[in-house]
Amino acid sequence: MGRRAALLAATGAVALLTTAGTLTAPTQATAAPSRAAAACGEGSYQAEAVQSGSNWTARRGSSVVHTGTDMRAAVQAAVNSLTAGRTSKERVVVRGSGSMSAGSRISLPSYTALDVCGTINVTGTGSGDQAPVYSRGTRDVEVQHLNVTGSPLYGVFLRNVQNVILGQIDMRLSAGLGIRIDNRGDTTQWTRNVRIDNVYVSGASSHAVETYGVDGITIGTVTARNVGESGLLLNQTINATVTKVDADGAGTGTGYAAFRMANRNGRVGSSYPTNIRVGEVIARGGGRGVFCVSESGGAVIDRVNISNTGNNSILIENCYNVNIAAQSGSVTGGGEIRLAARSEFPNNSDITIQNLTVTNSAIRESPCGTNTTFRNNTLVNSSQSIC
Repeated sequence: MGRRAALLAATGAVALLTTAGTLTAPTQATAAPSRAAAACGEGSYQAEAVQSGSNWTARRGSSVVHTGTDMRAAVQAAVNSLTAGRTSKERVVVRGSGSMSAGSRISLPSYTALDVCGTINVTGTGSGDQAPVYSRGTRDVEVQHLNVTGSPLYGVFLRNVQNVILGQIDMRLSAGLGIRIDNRGDTTQWTRNVRIDNVYVSGASSHAVETYGVDGITIGTVTARNVGESGLLLNQTINATVTKVDADGAGTGTGYAAFRMANRNGRVGSSYPTNIRVGEVIARGGGRGVFCVSESGGAVIDRVNISNTGNNSILIENCYNVNIAAQSGSVTGGGEIRLAARSEFPNNSDITIQNLTVTNSAIRESPCGTNTTFRNNTLVNSSQSIC
């Protein structure tokens, strides 16, 4: 079996590749999220923040730990009332809706589950890494339900974390970035074992969901509507499984994409074994449909459905071991399918573009990559210029 065939065959592997290139057992985050979401607030909890009129009351059991008109202060007080030094999750339920400043945050320590049964509206301005839901240097954090409106800097900001679950997240924003998960506080440590079940983001001025420095992430569906940049952007992330990216109007007028991989995304050690697996990318309008750039790769996208993008429908630039439309796909109108390269990085290699119906568009490769395969593509009123 040749190197490419061996890498493609690896898509069925159940073990994870570490940054050292060795195999480890799969973690919780590798299982596709198929569970039905429980109703918000259902089940047992250790603390709650409850709205009544304009007042908020935070309780731990029968003890009142906070009263006042500030939603953020009440929720934080409920979180802070949980058992100090705990080594298993305790849960806070929020019952009501309110506002908080873009220059403030609700901070979640380790072993905390938060269930927000209402809407947090973010107002005003702020700077730095403020977010309605924030956690840094922690482990075993869970956000079961969360609705955010307004203009946060970030809707959810998680840095240098482990064992994180984001359940049902809905953000209808007028500015900001939806979800950011990274390791940029201490880049010697990867953020590990992340699960995102279902995210809807509209109106963000930046990305709907962005990762940087994550090892082990499973994403169900990311739905992006009219966001300023990418629907899903993976930077320097490995061992990722994504069921669906569904973007309409993502990155209009920009080079961003419904689904983008950048900054050595998929690079394990010094190579690109298949470790980024995406079930489906849907792109309507916006900037690009799929964009792989800056020494990224190790990726298989099973199905693509791309139409009327303002920029390239698909752009592969300085990437390695990338398989587009492994099962099926269509590209209609919009920008061409382009394989390109910048001089500062090694050229494309081991790129497969296959199983596409291309209508009113084009396929172009320049410069010539190494071991590029174009296979089983149907051109309808479309041109092809390949090596």
